[in-house]
Amino acid sequence: MSDLDRLKALLDAERVKLGVHIRRMNSPGSPVYNTWENVWPPALLLTASFGATALVHFYLGAAVLAVGCWWWIARVLPRIRDGVFDRSAAYALASEQHFQALWGSGVLSLYAKLPDGTELAATKRDNWRDFVRRLEALQAAPPETGAA
Repeated sequence: MSDLDRLKALLDAERVKLGVHIRRMNSPGSPVYNTWENVWPPALLLTASFGATALVHFYLGAAVLAVGCWWWIARVLPRIRDGVFDRSAAYALASEQHFQALWGSGVLSLYAKLPDGTELAATKRDNWRDFVRRLEALQAAPPETGAA
């Protein structure tokens, strides 16, 4: 069983959480970047605001801009964030080369909370393979009792 398969099993069992640097993955050049969801909605919003200002009045343009900004921040950005996370996780877990490349660039992190309350985390400076092996060993070991 490869280390990536072990990691997938731990993720499926919800014993490990995968962290993704959303801002870096949602920028041009990223393998999961989607221009449509990042450029066109704000461009349409600004065009509508400028159009309302030019055709009617400044106050209508400002109101369109304010409502559009609320819509963008409250409705669109959470969907974009979730979509970037889902696409990034799928891309990273598709192959060990993808995972290693993203890990090496500091885009991914791993977090686990053990039953005894101990929290473990791994970032770019740590070896993710060692983290997975260590976590499996800690979770497979029987709990220590305080009795002597």
